[in-house]
Amino acid sequence: MSESTGAKLKSLRLQKGLSLEDVHKKTKIHLNILKAIEEDSLVNFSPIYIRGFQKIYCKFLGIDPKECIVDYKEPSSSVRTVEKGKEKTAPAWQFKLPKVRVKPKALILVILAFFFIIFLFKLGKAVSSKPVKPKQAVKRTPAAVVSKPSGKQQVQSTAKEQASAPAAKTITLDIHTKEDTFTQVKADGKVVFQNVLRKGRSESWQAKEKIELSVGSAGAVELEVNGKRISGLGRRGQALKNILITKEGMSIK
Repeated sequence: MSESTGAKLKSLRLQKGLSLEDVHKKTKIHLNILKAIEEDSLVNFSPIYIRGFQKIYCKFLGIDPKECIVDYKEPSSSVRTVEKGKEKTAPAWQFKLPKVRVKPKALILVILAFFFIIFLFKLGKAVSSKPVKPKQAVKRTPAAVVSKPSGKQQVQSTAKEQASAPAAKTITLDIHTKEDTFTQVKADGKVVFQNVLRKGRSESWQAKEKIELSVGSAGAVELEVNGKRISGLGRRGQALKNILITKEGMSIK
């Protein structure tokens, strides 16, 4: 009875004093697979893988796979190639694809066409990304025709406006105090205020005909008559009585 492949490999390994771990480190075959090879129990693998593992194991031990592996056959797939009129066989893994020759002019044209397509693509993208400003509708209004009066007409109209302007209906008096001072105000003959105005106060009175004002310190107050400020009323500590304010103006008795 002939010895099995696994038994031969195990016998050779033991003769060389090698362990399964030594074989695993050199061949990178898993320990379980090495054990299965020696025990001839690789049943879950394809025959192609089994022959491949056995072949690697044989080469590691330095023996020809034909002498150890039962029914071992070299792969017969080959491709015929013709070299200088002679027919020659070569293994399938040595088969080379035919070389494709490209003319230089055709290659240049292809490259130029490629760059031209890229340029058109970028140009179209740049144009589409620009914002389009909406046109604003311009409203047209009819021009108003204004006739400018002559110099004489302007003078006459200004004089008429001044003559027709109504006189002030009321008299307005505003007082702003810079210091405490006694103040008395009569509107149309009636006393409307008589007391000490404190510093920083502002008061206002109105009358139809006249306002009579008396202050204990002329330099302590500032007056506004009908919106017109009157400064320099008097000096500080100077008492003024019966300051008469009418529509025509202000007078001090």
